[in-house]
Amino acid sequence: MKKSRKTTKILSLVLALALALVTLTACAEKAPASSSDPAPSSAGSAAKPLDGVTLNIGTSGLFGPFSYYADDGKTLIGYDIDLFAALQEKLGFSISGDGIQAMTYSALTTSVGQGKLDLAAAALCVTDERKEVMDFSDTYCDSGLTVMINKTATSGITGVDSLAGKKVAVEKGTASHAYADKYLQDAIVEVHDAITTAYAALEQNKVDAVIQDGPGCAFYIKTNPNTNAEIVGEEFNQGQSPYAVAFKKNFEYADQFKTALAELLADGTLDELYDKWCK
Repeated sequence: MKKSRKTTKILSLVLALALALVTLTACAEKAPASSSDPAPSSAGSAAKPLDGVTLNIGTSGLFGPFSYYADDGKTLIGYDIDLFAALQEKLGFSISGDGIQAMTYSALTTSVGQGKLDLAAAALCVTDERKEVMDFSDTYCDSGLTVMINKTATSGITGVDSLAGKKVAVEKGTASHAYADKYLQDAIVEVHDAITTAYAALEQNKVDAVIQDGPGCAFYIKTNPNTNAEIVGEEFNQGQSPYAVAFKKNFEYADQFKTALAELLADGTLDELYDKWCK
């Protein structure tokens, strides 16, 4: 009996299906991949909490060792600059424009208070007045204040308790400025827009003393071997100059930054930064 073309086509289809079934079964019976086999790679690295977020960030650029310019006069360096880099590595955010914006302390705090900057770090002290217009992270470094005099002068200043009647330079908008306004009514307080001009006034004996955060005074003397400035007396106002990252009010990513800072404290990164820049 002669097979029809239709029957031949059916038999061919059955054979094809059978062959496919055998092939699938053989694949299924292959040994599973061992634990040493590489896992399938995903495209790109793991996502970070603030990937794709661009932020306006500020600092002073005038307060070594926390933020100041390298010898080229263009590159910002210091504790706070490294801190931002560590935070950026953890969180993945981008910095707007040409990078971190440097400005005077007065302009910096005003910009954060007005929401022109999302956040800032420049050895910024947490004060009650600042809390009214901005929010803060937990403290990442603490400092007291010190008195510097010109050792060639005969002012008789031996510390903060001997400043009555003396001309004292402070930087505008800083903890030393707030302290002088509150506690040095018997002194002649000269307010400078930048700490650099306060130091210059001291070197030229145009003022009797400068009050500034301890690390800043120590850094100035360390990096200016020909200076006539010296620190006198004990550090004071201790515990009242906590450095923290400042956020504009209701900053939506504040919790992520606080968490990242806590992690940098726990893993020793903040201690490493202090050893690098403040010792």
